[in-house]
Amino acid sequence: MKEISILIGGQAGEGIKQGGNLIARLFNRYGWNVFVYEDYPSLIKGGHNFSIIRAARKPIKSHKSKIDILFAFNQDTLKIHQKRIDKETIVVYDPQETEYKRGIKIEMDKIIQEQKLPSFTKNTLVLGATAKILNINFGLVKKLIKEVFKNYQRENLLAAELGYNLAPNILNLPRLRKAPKPLLTGNEAIALGAAKAGLKLYVAYPMTPATSILHFFAHYEDKLGVKTVQPENEIAAVLIAEGAAYAGVRSMVGTSGGGFALMNEALSMAGQAEIPVLFILSQRVGPSTGVPTYTMQGDLLFALNAGHGEFQRIVAAPGNTRQAFYLTGEVLDLVWKYQMPGIILSDKHLSESTFSTEIDLREVKMEKPKLWKEKGGYKRYLFTEDGVSSLAFPGTKNNVVKATSYEHDEYGITTEDAQRIKKMIDKRAKKKEALIEELKKKETVKVYGNKRSKIVLIGWGSTQGVLEEVAEELKVKFVQIQYLEPFPKWELEKVLKNAAEIIDVENNSTGQLATILRSHGFNPTRKILKYDARPFTTDELIKKIWQEIK
Repeated sequence: MKEISILIGGQAGEGIKQGGNLIARLFNRYGWNVFVYEDYPSLIKGGHNFSIIRAARKPIKSHKSKIDILFAFNQDTLKIHQKRIDKETIVVYDPQETEYKRGIKIEMDKIIQEQKLPSFTKNTLVLGATAKILNINFGLVKKLIKEVFKNYQRENLLAAELGYNLAPNILNLPRLRKAPKPLLTGNEAIALGAAKAGLKLYVAYPMTPATSILHFFAHYEDKLGVKTVQPENEIAAVLIAEGAAYAGVRSMVGTSGGGFALMNEALSMAGQAEIPVLFILSQRVGPSTGVPTYTMQGDLLFALNAGHGEFQRIVAAPGNTRQAFYLTGEVLDLVWKYQMPGIILSDKHLSESTFSTEIDLREVKMEKPKLWKEKGGYKRYLFTEDGVSSLAFPGTKNNVVKATSYEHDEYGITTEDAQRIKKMIDKRAKKKEALIEELKKKETVKVYGNKRSKIVLIGWGSTQGVLEEVAEELKVKFVQIQYLEPFPKWELEKVLKNAAEIIDVENNSTGQLATILRSHGFNPTRKILKYDARPFTTDELIKKIWQEIK
């Protein structure tokens, strides 16, 4: 057995996510690599929720359409996922809630009620049943429950034992002699990367799918040393963060498209005042409220062009949790080094999916910014060769520290003089030149698959995992762009030099990356776009690409 996929489906409020998380942890402790995809509507109760837990011997960062085991809490689950089921799929269902002609009957609701157990223990019943179906020793299940649940341990252990005893043993999942890897969501990896790079303040107003960053920092505030603030709205959030950055505190804000729209004026102020602040833009389906709990890559051009006027920014897009950890830390450090706003582009798929993650804490380092060392005469916007002025913060002895949203001279005093205006704009532009030279030493672009192939798949952000797997399967090259601004034209010229076909793959309806590529002289020959608010699955994308290249 090389891999297995399990789907749990039911209504919102039945703890589907918790059930998926438990099974993922079980696989993880068994030495298998894990990826978990979460799907849920914008409802507290009702609707249809499901989790797909994929486990494999090799590292994976995506899920498949086909499933091997289905746990159906209700009839909707069987109806909605009928196309995923074939004759080999093991279907476990509750006969009180569903009608089905074959499969394994377990009266889940009835058992829970008869044993007078809390309703949420249905998920540990499913955990026990999963272990039995796959011939996993119950002792591992018992140990897992004791680790996870501080409360209701007895109830969860009883439910898991009932599920284990009622399910048959059908498959034999071998235990791999590999140490468990950390299981992280994209948002957790973003938070950890920022904390490792010296983040001291996180400010956000809740907005799916960025909200769990706020929850994570609030929960681990003391351990990570990051003060967490939830103000009254997104405008207040970004202004608090910029005020703190002006005072010398590494600060970050997180939001989705609508919240980021509210932050645009403050984004421009960060560009004018040269305030180093990092924005996390976790995309969902738009425009407007759109589809709040689903995924899209629709805000790329928005991130690159947000704000009024011309100013420098850094925009990077990680594709998995390792990259989320590393890039967030790296960009936070760069915004402080070059004193400009930065944006990390995530989306619901990356932010809320769970990955087996291998990270080296040493990969993220905190570099001290250029600091003012004189005893007086501080020029906040001093003209320098690379455009980067020395920083001082309020309270610095014998110095007046200014920041301004107006155009200004070297001291930060407002100016309307034509020559001074031009000179200050040129000063800020120099920073981009210096930043590009530094990025040339970093991994702005990653290449996967058959590096000699003249057929090239190109993408950004959360399509990384599925495209890496597809490229390996089809023996073609995949190029992932990690930095979108400054755009790494110098690197793309190397990796696309011999390409006969460049296939742009994105989760949006217009091919926003293709537009950017053309503006820099590259010519994608085809586009494969998916914009139904769901991410690509590996088997789906293999078929689509195969149709294009055969």
